[in-house]
Formats: sequence, C-alpha cells, structure tokens
Amino acid sequence: MTFLRRDRLAGHLDEALLTPLTVVHGAAGAGKTLLAADWASTRDEPVAWLTAQVADKGGGTFWAYLLEALRLAGVTTSADAGLPAEAGRADDRLLTRLAAELSTRNTPVILVVDEYDRVTDPEIADQLEFVLRQAGHGMRLVLVTRTEPLLPLHRYRAAGTITEIRNAELAFTPGEAAALLALHGLRLPADDVGALVERTRGWAAGLRLCALAAQGETDPRTFLKEFEADRTTIADFLLAEVLKRQTAGTQDLLLRVSVLERFCPDLANALTGRTDAERVLTALHGQNAFVEYLGHAWFRLHPLFGEILRAHLRVRSPELEAELHRRAARWLRRSGSLGEALGHAAAAEDWETAARAVIGDLALGEVFTGLHCDDLSRLFSRMGPEPASAATDLVRAACELSRCEVARGSSRLRRAAQALAAQAGPADGDPADLAATRLSCAFLETLVARLTGAPAQAERAAQLAEQVRRDVPDALLEAHPELIALLLTHLGSARLWAGRVRDARAALTTVVDSSGTGATEQARRECLGHLALIDYLRGWPGRAERTALATVTAADRGGPPPAPGPGLASLVLAAVAVERDELDRAQALLDAAVDARHPPPDPVTQAGRAIVTGRILLARGDPQAALEAADRAVAADVASPWAEAHTASVAAAAHLAEGRPEMAVKLLQDAPGDEPVCLVGAAQAELAAGRFEAAAELLDRMRPQGDLGPAITVRAALVRARLAGENGDHAAQRGLVARALREARRERLRRPFAEAGPWLRTLPLGALAEGRLPCGPTRRGSPARTGEQPAPPVVEELSGRERDVLRRLAQMMSTEEIAADLYVSVNTVKTHLKSAYRKLAVNRRHDAVRRARELGLL
Repeated sequence: MTFLRRDRLAGHLDEALLTPLTVVHGAAGAGKTLLAADWASTRDEPVAWLTAQVADKGGGTFWAYLLEALRLAGVTTSADAGLPAEAGRADDRLLTRLAAELSTRNTPVILVVDEYDRVTDPEIADQLEFVLRQAGHGMRLVLVTRTEPLLPLHRYRAAGTITEIRNAELAFTPGEAAALLALHGLRLPADDVGALVERTRGWAAGLRLCALAAQGETDPRTFLKEFEADRTTIADFLLAEVLKRQTAGTQDLLLRVSVLERFCPDLANALTGRTDAERVLTALHGQNAFVEYLGHAWFRLHPLFGEILRAHLRVRSPELEAELHRRAARWLRRSGSLGEALGHAAAAEDWETAARAVIGDLALGEVFTGLHCDDLSRLFSRMGPEPASAATDLVRAACELSRCEVARGSSRLRRAAQALAAQAGPADGDPADLAATRLSCAFLETLVARLTGAPAQAERAAQLAEQVRRDVPDALLEAHPELIALLLTHLGSARLWAGRVRDARAALTTVVDSSGTGATEQARRECLGHLALIDYLRGWPGRAERTALATVTAADRGGPPPAPGPGLASLVLAAVAVERDELDRAQALLDAAVDARHPPPDPVTQAGRAIVTGRILLARGDPQAALEAADRAVAADVASPWAEAHTASVAAAAHLAEGRPEMAVKLLQDAPGDEPVCLVGAAQAELAAGRFEAAAELLDRMRPQGDLGPAITVRAALVRARLAGENGDHAAQRGLVARALREARRERLRRPFAEAGPWLRTLPLGALAEGRLPCGPTRRGSPARTGEQPAPPVVEELSGRERDVLRRLAQMMSTEEIAADLYVSVNTVKTHLKSAYRKLAVNRRHDAVRRARELGLL
C-alpha cells in the first residue's frame, strides 16, 4: 500500500501526550486511521489499540476487549481488577480498580480507540470518561472517529485539555497531494494538482483512488482533469460508506439537494416536502458525511459527492431533476437570490420563469452594467424561440441591444410592448411584476431612442417610466438602482443629441450626483462623458478635461490619472488635446475611444468621433481626409444642431485650407446659424473672401450668448483682431490678440493661433506670445534676398522630437545615425522628417535646415 507520512499532522498528534484526550475526527476515507497508526508506531510509550466494532455487543464485551488491548501493549492489571462478568455490562468496581492502577503509572499508556463513532451507548461513553479522569497522568486517550464522540468535549475544550485534529486539517494540501501522486508515478503541474485538490477538497481516499485510476490511463493528466466521478471507484466508496449508511429519508434528501450548489434547511424542505431538514443536515455535518457547513445556516455537498448523487438521481428518478430545479428557482427568487434562481430555471429549461425573474426583480439593467452582463447573456443565449411572452421578448431585446443589434432588439421590443398593451391590469398577473415589466419596457424604449437618435421617443418613454415606477415597490428600486440610472443616462444622451443642453445636463447630473454604487458606476461614467462633451461644445476644454478624467474612479488611479477606456470621455480628451496642439496624444486618445470590435453605439458618440477625427486631420495638414471624416453620415432619426454645426465647421475649415472660402461660407450658411462655432467659422470664411462687414456682423451675433468658453472666444477675438488690422486699427488689433493670448494661457490653448494664419507673426507681442504662437517672428535685420519670394510661414509648431531630428540633420548625420543617436527606429525618424518638411513647407533636407535657421529654430 502506498502511504505518505505527513509530518505536520504527526507533529500535531505529538501534543496528545500533553492532554488527556485527543480526538481525530473526519469523513470516511480522510486518512484518520492510517495517521493514528503511523504515529503510534513511532512512540516509545506503550500503545494499546482497540477497534470499537465490539461496542454494539455490550459494555462488558467492550471493556473485555479494552483490557486485552492493554495486556497486548504490555500493560498488565492485577488480579484484583478482574474481568467483566457479563457481556452486556461492566462492574463499577472493575472500572474503579482499573483507573486506580493506571493512575500509579510513571509512563502513561496511550489508548487508541479506532472507529469510536460506533460507540452509541451513552453508558460506555460515561464509563470511558470516568476511567480517563480517574487515571490522571497514567493514560492518554486517542479517539479516531467519523462523528463528534459521545463525551463532554465542551468541558475539555473549556479547560484546554483536549487535542483535536478535524476534517479540514486532515485534508491534503497541494504540496502533499503532489507528493502522493508522485508516489503513484504521476507528476503533474502545480495548477493541475491545485485543481484536483479543489475538486476533491483534499480528501485522502479521493486523491488515492484518482491516482490509482489514472495509473491505467494513457493520458493521466487529461484523465484527472476530466474524469466523471460517478464512473470511478470513488462512486462505489461514497455510495457504500456514506449514502447507504443513511436512512431512506435522509438518502432522499441528499439526492434532492444534490442539484443545488448550496442549500439551507428551508430550501431543502422546499425540495423534499419535509420539515426537519435542519436537524438532518446538522446531523450529517456532525457525522462528517460530506455535508459542509458554510455558515449562516447554509450548507453544500462535497463536490465529488454531489456529482455522484446527481448521477444517481438521474438513474433513479430521471424526470425529477427538472422539477427540483424549478422548485429551487421559485424558492430562491422569493428569497432574493436572483442569480441562483436564474441558474436553476435555465437548468430546467424554464425560460419563462427565468425571464419573469429578471424582469419582475427589475434586474434587466444588469444586462448592460458590466457587473453580470456576460453571465446573463450566456445564460439566455441558450433560450430558443419559445416561449414568446412580454418577459421573454424583453430579455431577448435587452441582450440584442447590449450587442448593438438595434434592428432586431427594436423588433422584439415592439412585440413586447404590444403584449403588455393587451394586458388589462392586475388580473393578468402580480401587480408589482406587471409594473416592473412596464418599467423595464420603458427603459428599453429609452435606450432604443438614444441609439436611433429619436429624442421625442425618449421623452415619451421617460414619461411612461415616471408614471409606472410609482407602482413598483421601493425595495425593488433600491435593490436595482442601475435601471433608473441607465434610463436617465439614455434620456440625457437623447436630449443632448436634440441640442437641449440644459435639459440634458439636468438628467445627466441627477445620475452623477446620486449616491454611487458599483451597480450605477457605469451609468455615472457615461453621464460624466456626456457632461464633458457639453463643456467642450461650449468652449471650455479645461473643464471638459476635468469632467472626462472624473470617469476614472479613485480605485483606478495610481499616480497621474490615466485616460478612460473606450467611450465618449476619451473622445473629449482627444478633442481637448487637439486644442492644445498635442496631436500624438490626441490620436492615441482617439484610438482608445473606439472599440474596434463594435461601432460607436449612439449618434452622440458617432458624431463626436467624426468631429475629433476631422480636427486631428486638419491639424496634421490633410484637409481632404478631414472633409471625408466630416461628411461621414451619422445614423439618426433626426438631425442634431450641434453635430451639424461642428461637422460643418470642420468641412468649412478644410475648404478654407484649400483656398475655397466661398464653399466654406455656403456650408456654414446651411448649418444651424446660432451655433457659436458656426458663427466664428463663417466669420473666418467671410474674412478670407474679403467681406469684412459680413464677418463683423456674424461676430456681433455671438454677443448675447453667455457661458462661452475660451476655445470659442479666443477664436472670435483673433478674427476681430484681423478685422481691426484690415481696418488699420493696429492698436486694437494688438489688444485683441493680447487678450486672446491671456485667455488661451489659462487653458493651454495653441490650436486657435495655428489656425489664425501668418499675420500673427508680424505683431510685436513680446513675452506674452511665448509658447502660444506657432513660431516667433522672422528675425529683424535679416531681409529676404533680392528676387526671392518670402519664405512661407510655419503654420504649425514643430514638436520637440522634430527639433531634435532637425538639429542632427544640420550636423550632416544620416537617417540611420539619427535613429541610433535618438534610440528610435529609422521609420520613426522618417516620420518626424516628413512632418517637419510639411510644417516648414520644404521637400529636401538642405532646404529644411536652411528654413529652420531662418526661423531661428536652430
């Protein structure tokens, strides 16, 4: 027989010499007897061993065998002690004399009673405890048992005179399990050993039987990962040693609760129709009958025992399993354990019950929150086309909408709404369930309205939700705050699309200001992203940046706040980076904002992506690509004024960059006229076309509009400054530019000056312009050469890395040498050179160096 000595347990058993009583109790096959026998074989003290199988033959027989065990251990008693006169009982005088003689020993005798759980006669237990107390130091009693022994253990525990090794301590550790498997010629990776220990809970017999079975397999590693417990000798062991030792009623209870991951007495009673499950389960746990106590009146079966019982149930009562799952689902839903209830309803393929549970518990929002969305989606993916009811259609619609399958989800939603409209009232079901169903339907209708850009539909759905939520129990609303939070998020997004900024801000702020929980965190982040977009659209990039960064929770932060993941917040941060002329960062944020696996989910995000993409392309000097980005269609039922205005602004700027001011004017005339970004863009276009009065009139229309931020007002001031210069008022021009620079400095704005044109370089602005303008003015005292055209201005400031490359270019270093010197790739150097050439308006290395020197860059 293969045996692994476990030193940690042997060391614990050594404490038996320090206490009069030691109890080793654990499940069948836990290794109790082997442990005690191995330890006893190493002792110098006399060890008497008694197997308590004789206990059922009476007290006299038990004590006769015990006296013989002492004799075989070399502990003799005097003739005065005598022997039991009857098989059924032992004389008190015999026990008194035995205890007295043991008490005189200098070296204690160790008495091991194996299978002590067979001692069911209280009289034998009382007698043994009497001898133990009276023998004092002369005897050490070690009981090996499956159950709590019939002794007053509480007294020994209170006095600290007991050594106990329980089932949990008997379980093999991963290291011990690996050593045991190695003794059987099996060497497995640590992860595989850990998985096996978890499945067996470190049960000694289970591990050994698995090892023996795997020895005969060609691929033992796969076998130990995938073996079916009911088809192994483990099943024979557990059925014989555990199940069949129980009464018929207890066997039935164990088989029925085997369909559960965990259970409490009330749930067990619901599955069995009995009322005494608490007593039975407590007894089974006390007997170490593979029923584990989890605390708070909850139990579970040992994993292998549960597998075997489920297989046994299917053979014995093949149709009962589905009914047990249905009963469990109903009980768990009533108790508030929705997740477990859904699992059991799905196991019974009772999809109507599962859908009603999700809808009735107001948990439909969890499909979208990220907390349980994957679990719910996987569970309901197994649901077929039947049944078809309002509840099942709502769940199907939610799953499809969560995957942005708007057409299919909308179709399901319409069918569910029609079914609900046909329901007359409470007579058709539980009033609370009906109210929750209608609220869930209104929630999905608000989502569809957001995804399709239908603000009027969103308002109608939100009004309906406000009406029906009064009939929903407060406890449900408090248990699932994510549904209302998401509904307000969708409403706020739809209002923003419609250009109703104040109303949108009200809905979005309600979610942000509400007491945040894990369930509402996703909705809160979405709302912050929308609020950040509102700040950006009103020209407040700094405020927009702070709001967008607030979507990263404190728990996510370590050092500088990271950028948010895919979504609107990253788009806003990209737009802010463009305003600051941080184009590489803007591109990185734009890439992060877009999930390559899914298109932007709603028109707000689609429009935001088109606008930011266009502005980056404009800043990089690619007006044609910017024009294509701005012309990209946004799928929506109605047009959005701000989206039209900003895309028109990008397109107009692209036309201006290519010398088509009339086209820019026409585009902006067709766009919503009151949007500030359009007014400034149109004024720039009119100025480029030479119509100064028209440009001034457009700027004057902006004055009544309040709360405009510097990203707009700085651009307006620069247009006014150019108009002042054209009219010969250079003092006013310098004042306007100086004001624009001061406003821009607070927000770190650079882009408006890069877009304004070369006329800025001629102004003597001094230190105020440092770092704001695309480049300083041409150095005084260095007139252009006779007959040469003046060098074109730099419209975009060179980056730090581009200047590094230019400096090395001026030292006649090759591309490869520059790459090696800067620790970058050759392709990276070529990219920086290409960008520098474009900004300097040159095509060759020599011209780039000469132009940089003329501008004072080298």
